[in-house]
Formats: sequence, C-alpha cells, structure tokens
Amino acid sequence: MTATAAMITRVRAMVAEPLDTTYDDAAITVFIETYPLLDENGTNPTYLDYTTEPPTPTEDDNWIDTYDLNAAAADIWEEKAALVASNTDFSDAGASYNCSQVFAQYMKQARHYRSRRSMSTARLHQWPREYERVIPYDLP
Repeated sequence: MTATAAMITRVRAMVAEPLDTTYDDAAITVFIETYPLLDENGTNPTYLDYTTEPPTPTEDDNWIDTYDLNAAAADIWEEKAALVASNTDFSDAGASYNCSQVFAQYMKQARHYRSRRSMSTARLHQWPREYERVIPYDLP
C-alpha cells in the first residue's frame, strides 16, 4: 500500500503546502495512507486470515491503491490549526493584529475537507465464527 506522487501533489495543493519544508513527502504519505478505501473493483485493502488463531489482518495483493485524499487534507489542516491555536489578537502602536483569524480559517478548511470525505462503513467480524442456527417457526 503506497501513495503515489500524484496523490501527494494533490494533497499538497489541497493544504496550501507547495514546498516540502513543513510537510515532506513521507509525512504527507502517512496522512494519505491512514485512509484506505475500497478500490474500483470493491476490494478491501485488508482481509482477516482465519487460518491463524486469533485471525490476523492481511494485506490483499489484489487491492488497487485507493485513498481518501479529502480526509488526509482535513487532518493536515487540523494539525496546522493546532500549531497556531495559541495565537491571540493584540494591538500595538495603533495597529490591530487579529492572529486568531488564522486558526479560524484553518479550522474552516478542515471542516470543508472533512465534509467531503468518502462515506465508509465498518465490517464487524465475530470470533469464533458461529454456525448458522435454524430456528423453527413454531415457537410458542
């Protein structure tokens, strides 16, 4: 499972980080790979291998790398907002500095991308597997 250069470039544009001084490619790759999706064939990135006790998650070799870039961008915007959260508004020599607006804008961007993330579901696995029980219809 690897994020492509095109995905990294796209996320860089989404988070206004054209240079790799703050977020290098490895850091952005970590954000991207946090959100794998079903691929175009409906394949999950991992499956549970029931030949082991307990079942272990195993990477599916047939999965095509597909990630939720909007969710990754939202995480980066939230991290950027956390870095400026302590900035306060102040006035000096007749000038007014509204530094808290930076935090508000970063959080607005985070909400923007979070609202565009892909829908997802969770699959529950029960262990040990229970066999199908036949329940008679003539219950009292």
